[in-house]
Amino acid sequence: MPDHAFAPTRGLLERWCVDSTLLANRLGDPTEREILVHIPPEGVTAMAAGEQLPVIIYLAPFTSSGPARAGWKAFTETLPQRHERLVATGEMSPSIFVMPDTFTSLGGNQFVDSPIMGQWATWLEEALKPAISERYATNQRFGLVGKSSGGYGALVNAMINPGAWDAIACHSGDVGFETMFKPTFAETLTHVASYGSAAAYVDHVRKAHKMSGPDFHTLMICAMAGSYDPRNPTADNPIGIELPVEPRTATVDIEAWQRWLTFDPLNMIEAKSEGLTRLSGFWIDCGDRDQYNIQYGSRALVDRMKELGIEHRWEEFSGTHSGIDHRLDLSLPFLANALK
Repeated sequence: MPDHAFAPTRGLLERWCVDSTLLANRLGDPTEREILVHIPPEGVTAMAAGEQLPVIIYLAPFTSSGPARAGWKAFTETLPQRHERLVATGEMSPSIFVMPDTFTSLGGNQFVDSPIMGQWATWLEEALKPAISERYATNQRFGLVGKSSGGYGALVNAMINPGAWDAIACHSGDVGFETMFKPTFAETLTHVASYGSAAAYVDHVRKAHKMSGPDFHTLMICAMAGSYDPRNPTADNPIGIELPVEPRTATVDIEAWQRWLTFDPLNMIEAKSEGLTRLSGFWIDCGDRDQYNIQYGSRALVDRMKELGIEHRWEEFSGTHSGIDHRLDLSLPFLANALK
């Protein structure tokens, strides 16, 4: 049986909100978002003495959100507990650790700008960063860390907005759409078929009292469509979600799929590598048995980054896509050091 973390959180744990029109969206999700911030006791003492601390922003994986990671859970530790343990043992210098609520009605977030989901990439840079700087004594060094969709968000935002982020850590982030998403389209079509369309399926799920097991994956694919290929709203499709495949034969719509692929880091690296070269720290890892086949795209991305001379720390570990929070014990100290 794994150990349970009984240690109380002794540092500063604050909650506040940011309301920004940047998050206006077709889903009707709120633009006001709760932000949790944790500073360990050593960081509180340092700030009281006039020291400025770096900022690490946690981007949550799909079906989760920042505040969830600060909540008690059996046989594990919260992110604030982990932060305090790493600082207390000397493995990590203290930081201003930020856990924003980034959940959406489609189950999660890819942290890119979309009229369906909201301008999340712009929000991170233009709304969240200034709000943190107004409240805390920062050294104006900002890092992003996340797993899965959150890891993708960290990686892609460093590429989209060169210079906005100083260091990133990407744990099993979405890379290699051809092996990740494309093989699942037929399964998704089968699940939405009885509703007539992806748009009708999303409408059904949003009105349902509960979700089935297959709903989570299907809704995730719909969220990807809403992030990577938002369509103009119509009477039959007011949100603008459409899958990149023909519904009868599952034949891929080449033009639509190409719009998805422009968001694949494997393709983005060719035109948007500048942001990665400007990072003071770049951590990327993935398990060798990832259920979503992300290890293959990650290996290809790392190979290309080596060819381009992009400095990074790559680790392929023994494991899957699940139960990998222990990897934060490595990436958080790495980020804290890079952000000094």
